[in-house]
Amino acid sequence: MGRLAGRVALVTGASRGIGEAIAIRLAEEGAHVAINFTSERSRALAENVKKQAEAHGVKAMVVQADVGSKQQVEDMFRQVREQLGDVEILVNNAGIAPFEPFLKCTEETWDRTYHTNVKSIFLCSQLAAKSMIEKRYGKIVNVLSTASLVVTSPVIPHYQSSKAAANMLTKGMAIELGKYNINVNAVGPSTVDTDMCTDYLADDAIRAKEIEANPMKRLGTARQIGDAVVFLASEEAMQINGHLLMVDGGLTVKAAQPEDHMEH
Repeated sequence: MGRLAGRVALVTGASRGIGEAIAIRLAEEGAHVAINFTSERSRALAENVKKQAEAHGVKAMVVQADVGSKQQVEDMFRQVREQLGDVEILVNNAGIAPFEPFLKCTEETWDRTYHTNVKSIFLCSQLAAKSMIEKRYGKIVNVLSTASLVVTSPVIPHYQSSKAAANMLTKGMAIELGKYNINVNAVGPSTVDTDMCTDYLADDAIRAKEIEANPMKRLGTARQIGDAVVFLASEEAMQINGHLLMVDGGLTVKAAQPEDHMEH
């Protein structure tokens, strides 16, 4: 049996990329998985993740919701509860990173970034925590970024500040919820080769710079992030709380960063 056998997990933004890999890894470890997607155009992708999860002998479902909307989050949790049970493992993975330098960043981009990257964590975690408190058990894992700690590019100040905010939210929740046997932690990927970065990494020169800048001389993979999430959601991490686990090859412990990306 897997490390998470019988647990009910919800992964936001799980129709592709890192979210998809996390959902599959949770299923591999025996968790029943709810796969959140935002827009109708992602439904087919989410259904494919569901099939992959079910292949591991667990229950899975797809659920559409804008996780920055209180009403839609409430509807999502109700659907998960009816089909799978109360959420015991919440993975706040949904996130966006539109490229706009500070002086050109619009109010709409700023608000949309915080809506998805910060408000969604607040709404989903607050709702999940209520049933977790009743059970005196719960795992909340937030997918953050190297940008939670360092300035990774001059064209995403809104993204970097949102991830730093999410890091502090993680710590604050961990302190408040720890007494209820709820662990709140985060993972911090560096650049991962998923469709979110397809256009960016399509430039061979940029890809080479990203690889060269990393102490491990390689890009991360979505599955590696899934592995870290599984660990933090497992009994092995019962005494880990309020921690940001960097899955970045050591990037954030070195001073040098990739060259200026402004022109890209």
